[in-house]
Amino acid sequence: MPKATDLLEEIAALKAMLIAADARDQRKDERIARLEKLIAAFKQAAFGRRSEKSDSDQFELALEDLETAMAVIHAEEDAEDRATKGPVKPRAANRGSLPKHLPHNEEIIEPGGLTCACSGSLHCIGEDVSERLDIVPAQFRVIVTRRPKYACRSCTDCVAQTPAPARLIPGGMPTEATVAHVMVSKYDDHLPLYRQAQIYSRQGVDLDRSTLADWVGRADFELRPVHEALMADLKRSTINASWTRDAPRSSIRGHGRRRPDTSGRWPATTDLGRTSPPGVVFTCAPGCGGQYAERILHGFDGILQVDGYAGYNSLIAADIIGPGIHLAYCWAHARRKLIEITRTGAVPIDEEGVALIRDLYATEAEIRGSDPVTRLAVWQDLSAPIIARIDDWLAHLRARASAKSPLGEALAYIAMNRKNALFAGHDAGAENWAVIASLTETCKMNSIDPDAWLSAMLTAIVQGHKQSQIHDLLPWNYAITV
Repeated sequence: MPKATDLLEEIAALKAMLIAADARDQRKDERIARLEKLIAAFKQAAFGRRSEKSDSDQFELALEDLETAMAVIHAEEDAEDRATKGPVKPRAANRGSLPKHLPHNEEIIEPGGLTCACSGSLHCIGEDVSERLDIVPAQFRVIVTRRPKYACRSCTDCVAQTPAPARLIPGGMPTEATVAHVMVSKYDDHLPLYRQAQIYSRQGVDLDRSTLADWVGRADFELRPVHEALMADLKRSTINASWTRDAPRSSIRGHGRRRPDTSGRWPATTDLGRTSPPGVVFTCAPGCGGQYAERILHGFDGILQVDGYAGYNSLIAADIIGPGIHLAYCWAHARRKLIEITRTGAVPIDEEGVALIRDLYATEAEIRGSDPVTRLAVWQDLSAPIIARIDDWLAHLRARASAKSPLGEALAYIAMNRKNALFAGHDAGAENWAVIASLTETCKMNSIDPDAWLSAMLTAIVQGHKQSQIHDLLPWNYAITV
C-alpha cells in the first residue's frame, strides 16, 4: 500500500503537469490568434477592394513580412516541442533544389575511433549525405557533409557514426552564413526577399520567397535574446531616444483601421562619448503614446536625451517611474523652431537666438567624441556662460512676445530645454525588423561586418551557446574574440 508521502508527491507532480499543460494551451491559443491575424491581413491584400490593394512591389514586401512572422511562430512551436517531446521532424516546405553546376566542397566527419568494443576493426557499411546551400559574396557553393557508418566484422552489435551537426534550419539547405547574408541583404542593404530570389535564380538557384522568409524568421527568433541583452546594456548608459512615425501603412498592414495608423519606431542609442562601446536598439509599438515609452524604457535610471516629442514627458511623472530618470531635451529642435520663424520673416531677435545656439554648437564640435569627464569640464567652462546668456535673452523676450505666436511657442520650448539639454508592413514584421536592425546597426557603429557577425552568432547559438553567457555574443565582444 503506497505511503501518504508518496501520494502527496504524486498529487503535487500531477498538479505541476496540469499547470504546465494549461500554460502550453495558452501559448498555443496565443499563436493561433496571431496566425488568424496574419491570415486576415493576407486575405485583405489578396482579395480586398481595389482601392485598398497595394501595387505589386508593396504586395510582395507585405507577403514576405507575413511569411517571416509565421516562421517566427513555427520556430516557437518547434522550440516548445523540442523541450517536451525531443527532436522535431522537419516541417514540409518547398525547399527547391541545388543545381549540380555549383562547386561542391565535401567534408567527412569520421567517428572518434574505428575499433569496436570487442576489439575488432570497424569497416564502412554506408553513409548519410546531406547538402546545404552556402554562400561566398557573389558566389554560391554547396557544402557536402558525409557521415560514414562503420560496423564490426567480428560481431553484429556495433555500428558507429558521428551524430549530425546541429543546424539553424533542421533538414534545410542553408548554412548559417547563407541565412546571415539573406538577412543583411534584406534589413541592411534594403533588398527585399523576392528580389533576392530573382538574383539567386540567375545562378540557377531557384528559391521561393517564402523559403527565404522562413529562414529569416527562424533566425530572428534565435537572435531575440541577443536583442534583449543589447537593450539591457543600453539601459546602463545615458540614452538618446526619439520616436519616428513610419510612413503611412499600406492596406495589408492597416486592415480594419478607420483612422490613420500612428504606429512607429522608437530608436534608442547610447551616449556616443561613453567609455564602453556604442549601440542602438530599435523597438516598435502600435502607437505613439507615452505608455509605450514607459514600457520600452522600464528599468532605466539615468539621463534620457529626447527630441521634442511630448510622449516622453510622462516618464518623469512621480507615479510612473520616479525621480531616477531625467529628461534632457534637444537643442537641435529649439534651433529649428527659431530658424522656421526667420525663414517666414526674419527679425533681429530671432537671429540673435539662432546665433547663441550656434555658439553652443561650436563648443560641442570641439569636444565631440571625447570622454564624459572632458565634455563635462568643457560644458561647465564654456557652455554654461552661453546658457546664462540664453536665459537672460529668454527672460527679456518672453515678457514681450505673445505666448500663442510662433515666436512665443519657440521660446516656450527653449525655456523648457535650456535647463535639461545635452548634445547629442505589419506589426510582426516591424518587430522582426527592429531585432535585426538593432544588431546590424550596432555592428556598424563598432566597425564590425554585420554579415560576418551574424554568421558567427547564428553558428554559436545553433551549437548550444549558453543563455547565461548571452552577453558574450554582443557585437563588441565578438570583435574581441576575433
